[in-house]
Amino acid sequence: MAAHTMSADHHTPPLAWLQADDAFPPVDHAWGPDTIHPGLLAAGGVLDSAHLQQAYRRGIFPWFSEGSPILWWSTDPRMVLQPAQFRLHRSLKQAIRKFAQQADCELRIDSDFAAVIAACSQQPREGQDGTWIVDDIQAAYTQLHRDGYAHSVEVWQGGRLVAGLYCVAIGRAVFGESMFTTIPNGSKIALAALVQICKREQVPMIDCQQNTGHLAFMGAAEMPRSQFVASVEAQIALPPMCWELASGDWTDIIPLSEMTSPHPDE
Repeated sequence: MAAHTMSADHHTPPLAWLQADDAFPPVDHAWGPDTIHPGLLAAGGVLDSAHLQQAYRRGIFPWFSEGSPILWWSTDPRMVLQPAQFRLHRSLKQAIRKFAQQADCELRIDSDFAAVIAACSQQPREGQDGTWIVDDIQAAYTQLHRDGYAHSVEVWQGGRLVAGLYCVAIGRAVFGESMFTTIPNGSKIALAALVQICKREQVPMIDCQQNTGHLAFMGAAEMPRSQFVASVEAQIALPPMCWELASGDWTDIIPLSEMTSPHPDE
């Protein structure tokens, strides 16, 4: 079945409106930089685990607010974080060392995905009123998690979930989605753990979708969409990742010599 097209007004190009059985349009059909919503590819369709898998395999992701139709995007350029380029700034090293030395602190993987995505939906964000992680998004990604294609990296303290992130992973292709924290540097600690997993599993890049100053500060950079999609096609063909990080195994992130030294210069 071919997707229908629609146009909001004469200032915007036609937009594919997907029916339940429609395939996604080619990503180069997404709206360009001179439009009101660069990267917008299609609207409508179905938001469930199967369609999310199809989308991510093609470099497409959903992003919409409450009361809006489902909107599908493929931005160009694409913001990505190459694990080798991750900037473990001195302040983050200090935060990790301090956190690791507390007996009641631990990293967990996939122990409470639903709680992580719910917390991400409640995280206040500068310049945003409300959240794109609406109930339908939470339900679809939680099902994606049950199917083995979405994961959470979690920071726990005193038996409480205090920070974390969730992502999509197909083969060796990893797509970062959202983070939250209730403690200083908590989400950065979770990101450092995700980067370490990706290094170990030889993941070449973590998709960050869109450019922000915060991501650039952590080492992310823009990549042409064509290059991004080609990399995704190669990585999804590889075997699934091993999603394990031993609780308290901080030396995978910071070498033991750095973890135990006094660091008087800091």
